[in-house]
Amino acid sequence: MQGCAYVDGQFVAPEDAKISIFDWGFLHSDATYDVAHVWQGRFFRLGDHLDRFFASMQRLRLDPGKSRGEVRAIAHECVRRAGLREAYVEVLCTRGQPAPGSRDPRTCRNNFMAFAIPFVWIADPDKQRRGIDLVVSDVQRIGAASVDPRIKNYHWLDMVQALFQAYERGGETALLVDAAGNVAEGPGFNVFAVVGGTLVTPEAGVLEGISRRTVIEMAGAAGLPVRIEPLPVATLRAADEVFLSSTGGGVIAVSHLDGVAVGGRAAGEFGPVTRRLQEAYWALHDDPRLNEAVVYA
Repeated sequence: MQGCAYVDGQFVAPEDAKISIFDWGFLHSDATYDVAHVWQGRFFRLGDHLDRFFASMQRLRLDPGKSRGEVRAIAHECVRRAGLREAYVEVLCTRGQPAPGSRDPRTCRNNFMAFAIPFVWIADPDKQRRGIDLVVSDVQRIGAASVDPRIKNYHWLDMVQALFQAYERGGETALLVDAAGNVAEGPGFNVFAVVGGTLVTPEAGVLEGISRRTVIEMAGAAGLPVRIEPLPVATLRAADEVFLSSTGGGVIAVSHLDGVAVGGRAAGEFGPVTRRLQEAYWALHDDPRLNEAVVYA
């Protein structure tokens, strides 16, 4: 795979990026991470991703042994060494390995890693043109009282089971629900419903995605009302438009929900709100306030 990784203080090829099987990041999913992207040679909202990464580490009592400036520089260097103009860039911190014979997390030396690989799409450009077939799974998202979803984490067993359910039903990805039966989130994305010209997105039990924030900001700039509140599945099914937000593709239209055409439209025909926000999202990548160029020389 084309790319570059940073492990144990060294820049290495992706296939040489390894951690110990005794690292609690592997054994216990005791880790946090964040993912930014590079588009046309420029990071998009990298500062916001670093804010969330450092806040997540603080909540989990992780210390990467790196300053914010060092993490930013390593992310840039991974992209520069890989020579990627469009990239998926991840920074992560694991708990590490405890002292021999100990189960005390305070004895662990936390590990910082990063990598840049070619851009990863939740929906590739072809799927973006025709829209995603989304399945509402009956698998419940891990409760926020147990694992705070605002901290980006690797607790994905519920999402993986929901994905298998979606594939078995002929869908392409899955949306999970919470214990009350309201819509939560899916593997790597938030969801929005357009109801009577208003955007509705789940209030709680979800990762507060950077792309989600971008959509909310774009809607405000365009004069589109937004409600952040519980989103019942029935409301989602009756929506005029449904779309996803993700670093892996921006604003991604949903054409079918559980096999039923959203808004009665044919595949590839999306509502005006989704179209408008798709165009605005990619236009924002030219905003110098939100991007920073990678120096490849």
